[in-house]
Amino acid sequence: MADSPGERPARRSARAPCEARCCWALPTALLCAYGFFCNVRPSEPFLTRYLLGPHKNLSEAQVFNEIYPVWTYSYLALLFPVFLATDYLRYKPVVLLQGLSLIVTWFMLLYAQGLRAIQLLEFFYGIGTATDIAYYSYIYSVVDINLYQKVTSYCRSATLVGYTVGSVSGQVLVSVAGWSLFSLNVISLTSVSIAFATAWFLPMPQKSLFFHHVSRQRLSCEMKVMDCKNGAAVQDRPDVQRAPGWEDETKVPLNGEGHSAEKQSTQKHKVDIAKVLKDLWQDFLHCYSSRTMLCWSVWWALSTCGYFQVINYAQGLWEMVLPSQSADIYNGAVEAASTLLGAIAVVAVGYIKTSWAMWGEVALALFSFLIAAAVYVMDTVHNIWVCYASYVIFRIIYMMLITIATYQIAANLSVERYALVFGANTFIALALQTLLTLIVVDASGLGLDIVTQFMIYASYFAAISLVFLVSGICSIVRTYRRQEQMQSRSLESQPSAPSRDSW
Repeated sequence: MADSPGERPARRSARAPCEARCCWALPTALLCAYGFFCNVRPSEPFLTRYLLGPHKNLSEAQVFNEIYPVWTYSYLALLFPVFLATDYLRYKPVVLLQGLSLIVTWFMLLYAQGLRAIQLLEFFYGIGTATDIAYYSYIYSVVDINLYQKVTSYCRSATLVGYTVGSVSGQVLVSVAGWSLFSLNVISLTSVSIAFATAWFLPMPQKSLFFHHVSRQRLSCEMKVMDCKNGAAVQDRPDVQRAPGWEDETKVPLNGEGHSAEKQSTQKHKVDIAKVLKDLWQDFLHCYSSRTMLCWSVWWALSTCGYFQVINYAQGLWEMVLPSQSADIYNGAVEAASTLLGAIAVVAVGYIKTSWAMWGEVALALFSFLIAAAVYVMDTVHNIWVCYASYVIFRIIYMMLITIATYQIAANLSVERYALVFGANTFIALALQTLLTLIVVDASGLGLDIVTQFMIYASYFAAISLVFLVSGICSIVRTYRRQEQMQSRSLESQPSAPSRDSW
């Protein structure tokens, strides 16, 4: 029986919310599954032990001074090209490239032999790390802007859960079941292969942040833009600063199922790469012209450089304190505990109410000093349990501070500018890490032993603490002086009371 005219609109309107949910739920679920399986790598906490063991039979000098630095160099060299290629190719091909590079990495970890082969393995792992940006930015091209916060939490939680499951399962399989490290690498290879297969089912985005925009004239309805500062949905406002193409990015069909004419015109649209690069450069200068933005970005870059160095070589330090060949190690349990406790600290940060504009630099200085103290204790107290505890404290503090920095940087930025600032900060951090690796770690540089390296890393964080302490005190003094000047001016501007003689 045919529907009456009055029933059709009602059924269509009831069907619309369901279709809208499917539009974002399916790609989000697939991407979360990809992120989960990509990070279920139970062999990773035991990588140093595996390379030094009988399977690869490499020396400590080869692993620390010749193999691990290759990852840093390849990550830096690939980051900017991958950043542009991710947007130009619209994310999915780069996500597939990440999955493929991880498969190659773990396949070589199982069967490759010799120094040069393992160095090549580190290069492929650098590809997998550099292409991680595609995972975190893909979802923004297929969901509505009102869902950004929700889907971001889902995707980051998937990687967190995956990493925790991998670390815990690796520890249990080694300590309880007595599995070999070779078997753990087989599980890791299987997991990243499942992730690679999952990525093929991701829908291909029709737009991207910088290179692929759909003109607003093609749409018949107005969509709202999120106010990044207070989270309220508002209509387009001229006073909200946005990068070129921001309006287009928030007003396009999200699932690519718009009118065929729109699809054809989008395909015919020619990308002006020179214009995009020029706009990126102008946005870069505009973003870093703010002192607050510059302060948090400088800390982000400096601390991330040190963080990468510590986590990359922590297993080497533990190996020096307690050789894994002569005792049981609990690297997997430590990684899982630090990740979970760090996640709790990140959640707690959201409930901290303070004036970060005034006290932010001093807070960064104090917490950076605690990081320096944790690294120093890890390096000087030759007890494996103290090393483990210091490492957990180190990661908790860093994860908490980097979350605060993210909030402060993203507070007044559009999605494009946030991606730009995030990429720039990461690139600067990697450039500093490359310089530090070349001088301190690499065999062609000083090639220092692992204990001396960690003493340098502790001094590095202490120097960061000192710089931000001085800067923070100067900022507070300037703020109080400005307030006193404003109060004195307001008192001077008030009319004086009439004297008795005037009566």
